[in-house]
Amino acid sequence: MPELTEKELDVINQVLTEEALHVKKFELLAELAQESDVKSQMEHIARKHQGHFNSIYALLG
Repeated sequence: MPELTEKELDVINQVLTEEALHVKKFELLAELAQESDVKSQMEHIARKHQGHFNSIYALLG
């Protein structure tokens, strides 16, 4: 992988931070959901964002 600039690293860090916040938000919404289908959907979205986070992080090596 080529060297990343400081600006590129800053953007990647922002994206990772946002994905981590999305995971926490949707996990919290899943906990608060009273309907099982809503809870399931929120958990699915949280897992999706966790996958985004993991994929981006893995690219950094």
